[in-house]
Amino acid sequence: MIGYTSVGTNDLNRSGAFYDALFECFGAGRVMVVSDFIVWGKSADSPCFSVHVPFDGKPATVGNGTMIALAAQSRQQVDEVYQKALALGGTSEGTPGPRTDDGFYAAYFRDLDGNKLNVHFMG
Repeated sequence: MIGYTSVGTNDLNRSGAFYDALFECFGAGRVMVVSDFIVWGKSADSPCFSVHVPFDGKPATVGNGTMIALAAQSRQQVDEVYQKALALGGTSEGTPGPRTDDGFYAAYFRDLDGNKLNVHFMG
């Protein structure tokens, strides 16, 4: 159902380097690059993630209550992605761990522009 998600950035090159390294953990890479945005995915016809310089020319800001959730293949991958995000300069919003009694395991972090992301695994 989701075609792609996008977040804003004030520095496309810096954001691009952050997500290039982060999405290696998922086996994903750049599928489209334009002067004002970059798109990552496993293929252009699968759900993708993008970073854009705002169209209106105003500074990118984070949405209060907005979060993008990334599906991991294991708890180990949740830990790996979280640690990679922090190593790349991201900030913690919640360390990896169980969040519910039904097997939801997740970690939360913010990218270099302050956008909030979650990486999670059910099981």
